[in-house]
Amino acid sequence: MSNERNIRRTILPNGLTILTEKMDHIRSVAMGVWIRAGSRHEQPEVNGISHFVEHMVFKGTKSRSAQRIAREVDAIGGNLDAFTGKETVCFNMKVLDEHVPSALEVLSDLVLNPVFAAEEINRERGVILEEIKMDEDNPDYLVHEIFTQNFWKDHPLGKPILGTKETVRKFERETLFDFYGSRFLGGNMIFSAAGNIEHDDFVDRVTRKFEALPAGQSEHTEAPPKTAARINLRNKKSLEQVQLCLGVPSPPVADESRYVTLVLNTVLGGGMSSRLFQTVREERGLAYAIYSDLNPYRDTGSLCVYAGTSSDKAVQVIDLVMTEFGKLKNTPMAADELRRAKDQLKGNLLLSLESSMSRMSNLARQQMYFNYFFGLQEILDKVENVTDEQVMAMANTLFQPDRIAVTLLGRLDGLKVTRDQLAC
Repeated sequence: MSNERNIRRTILPNGLTILTEKMDHIRSVAMGVWIRAGSRHEQPEVNGISHFVEHMVFKGTKSRSAQRIAREVDAIGGNLDAFTGKETVCFNMKVLDEHVPSALEVLSDLVLNPVFAAEEINRERGVILEEIKMDEDNPDYLVHEIFTQNFWKDHPLGKPILGTKETVRKFERETLFDFYGSRFLGGNMIFSAAGNIEHDDFVDRVTRKFEALPAGQSEHTEAPPKTAARINLRNKKSLEQVQLCLGVPSPPVADESRYVTLVLNTVLGGGMSSRLFQTVREERGLAYAIYSDLNPYRDTGSLCVYAGTSSDKAVQVIDLVMTEFGKLKNTPMAADELRRAKDQLKGNLLLSLESSMSRMSNLARQQMYFNYFFGLQEILDKVENVTDEQVMAMANTLFQPDRIAVTLLGRLDGLKVTRDQLAC
């Protein structure tokens, strides 16, 4: 399919998409089974069930105990992992090329044959409740979670991936099996692999394991979520710092203007030479951590600025962020700054594709969101073609005072933030 990257694709009769990218120069193979649905596709009463199922498949199959799974993976020096996102769930493994058959045995077994034993469900419920508490004790995670819940209020995208203590306590075996049966379908899954691997041999092995998987696909036809530009102040006296999260709606993952948004984000807060880092940390000394990041999804996205600072400096930090928003909207960028941002982006993109695991993930995401595989030069050219005028136009689209949402978390000491302070 792609000569430059040696990518091949096969689709089985049940709809399962198998992708490989051959990387001759390495000895590893990374493989991942991806589900095209995540926490945003859950009903409110079962919020967190995707993540719960992700945990439970490791707790035993029809032929392997959890301990046997762990031992078989360790015996071949493999790394077995999984994660749940807003729009995907992934079960992945990385091994030496000679251990692909053994790795495939284990990975396919835990994805296809989980037993969801009642005693394991009770035990894992306790583990996930502790995971929720751990995240609530992590202030920079918590401020992002509160921000997200308010930004996409009353929409599944705003709900926590882990679920809540109330929903997690209610999950039972029948609920898990019903959910598993509705998501783990051929047309809903991608099996991608990258590394020192032969496509035809890999397809034969995967086909033998997955040909009995039911066909079908989950239909996701909900309308794009509306965002809410709320100012949310949450007092938490146990924190030494005020955690600040400030964001605006941004383009979806496959939007034509995504490279412009990437350049804009890089200039704003995407590294140590970015405007926010230099202004807020290096020149003013107001924060240790400050950055901006993009969270693009299928039909929406957000651009968020995060900072941790003291209560008496929080308003000053917000003022400086607004100043930088205004400069991006109204002042053309210097040629050397644009050049630096493009080179930084290109370097990050190329370095991110050096490992078999990142290539495996890249394959699956491009299949999911684009049904097309971009060559490296094609991506670099798109970054190179971004102009200063496009960045200014995007800044004017994004940074509108009535669309800016703010969340502050910490010992606020009477701190107030008004909409007037978000003028940019």
